[in-house]
Amino acid sequence: MRLFLAILFVMITLALIAVTSISPRRTKLSIYELERRRRKGDTAAADELRRILLLDDIVSLRKATEALLLVLAVLSAVSAFGFFIGVAISVMTSLVYSRIAHFDWLVQMVDGYYRRIEPGLLTFVERHPRLGQVLRSVNVQNEPNILSSREELEHLIRESSGILSLEEKKLINNALHFHEKTVEEVMTPRGVMNTVAKEDVIGPLLLDELHKTGHSRFPVTDGDIDHIVGILHIRSLLTLDNGKKTSRVETAMDKKIYFINQNQKLERALSAFIKTRHHMFIVVNDYRETAGILTLEDTLEALLGRKILDEFDVVDDLRVLAARNPNKNNKSPSATDVK
Repeated sequence: MRLFLAILFVMITLALIAVTSISPRRTKLSIYELERRRRKGDTAAADELRRILLLDDIVSLRKATEALLLVLAVLSAVSAFGFFIGVAISVMTSLVYSRIAHFDWLVQMVDGYYRRIEPGLLTFVERHPRLGQVLRSVNVQNEPNILSSREELEHLIRESSGILSLEEKKLINNALHFHEKTVEEVMTPRGVMNTVAKEDVIGPLLLDELHKTGHSRFPVTDGDIDHIVGILHIRSLLTLDNGKKTSRVETAMDKKIYFINQNQKLERALSAFIKTRHHMFIVVNDYRETAGILTLEDTLEALLGRKILDEFDVVDDLRVLAARNPNKNNKSPSATDVK
């Protein structure tokens, strides 16, 4: 009988060590991210979300089983070896079983077996929620989550009430989506571009017209808007030799011009502005036709999510103005739009 009880003690102790070695996997993804992926049809994320929601019950069940096995080990030791020797063996077992359970090779071996039985355990605790409530003694503290998507970061920003102001939230969101924006989305369309012809005479009349626009740089055309040959800076007019009787725009313009395709990303345009140290690019389409102009100010406004206005700005949004068609482009009395 004592031999049987001794063998039973050894078996219970081994079971105790095995149960203690169980360490349910913890994901680094947040519940929000798992839920987002589940909604997109990711079955693996759905399974992982189910595991996380039931993890407290699994850990509590493991601890309850561990406590039960420890009690049974003590009783079997006392029954097999007598009170004094049994108590001594029980105390020794209580002190060392946890250390043995955390040996790497043992943890790996038990983990392989646990993964096979985990679906059944999850189903069990799912079907018996009251048992989980009775046994639940711990709240599992997951490791700090690692952000896994832009959507998750945006969610955290939206939920950060009291931490970030509305302006700060807007700034961060615009920065997150800046890489998605194209030149075409923020450029000034050709319909409202203010240009000057290279043969225009620089005089009070021209200066007054340029001043009324509220801009400091103007594309210079040679014949039409699809042939831009320079950029006129208002400050360049101040350095002209006043002794000359007449001066034309082509003598004061900057012949160094840069073109950018309307389909380019804004982050590429910003890099180009920094590299070239120019403040205005001519935007062209795939056929090299002028589509509009892009300024450093336009690009920074898209990044910051707010208008950069000064006392010279006449119109807040030139794209809105272009949509109104102030120049009546292709709007003759006999014109009809096909819809």
